[in-house]
Amino acid sequence: MDCPETLHIALFGTSADPPHRGHAAILAWLATQFDHVAVWTANNPFKAHQTDLGDRFRMLELLIDELDVPPGQVQVHPELSHMRTVVTLERAQQIWPGAQFSLIVGADLVEQLPTWHRVDEIFAAVNILVIPRPGYDLTEAGLASLRQRTQVAVAAMPAIDVSSSRYRQCDDDASSSSAPKLTPAVQAYIAQHHLYPCPQNSNEPLTTP
Repeated sequence: MDCPETLHIALFGTSADPPHRGHAAILAWLATQFDHVAVWTANNPFKAHQTDLGDRFRMLELLIDELDVPPGQVQVHPELSHMRTVVTLERAQQIWPGAQFSLIVGADLVEQLPTWHRVDEIFAAVNILVIPRPGYDLTEAGLASLRQRTQVAVAAMPAIDVSSSRYRQCDDDASSSSAPKLTPAVQAYIAQHHLYPCPQNSNEPLTTP
């Protein structure tokens, strides 16, 4: 009797405040690389969020529904939501015992990663897949210290110049026909619930520490 193949799962946490076409492009690419893409949002202990967690989860669901991927391959998992990534990993290991996990992080978090809570446990449990972001150069020298502690790869996709924080500031024109920043369903949800009246800016990481 053949042994079942190991399930390869991408763990993609994002503030999703709001989720935008950049997130959609990343998720669509991840769906071509992994058996399953588990998505969640959480409250980051280092920032104030404008929108309730429930709204952010619903917008993520709407964004994923618009993706051209096999049903269920990219899925929101509210049960993974926690402000500490190490707790999210413990929950993922309970849901998918024996799976191989890759934690998806933005290039802006590479230098911050070694300072995360219980980071040695994180590095022992997952590979790291870095998503390029504009303004953050990824070099072999810059990644060397991480690669001494865990397996690190850089996603073979271009950096996408879309930012949730810029949208919240109204620095991006979400209604621009030439380069809309939000998918139609997410834009409709925001309009229906009167979200994002151009408040103060905050940084937007791809995952929580």
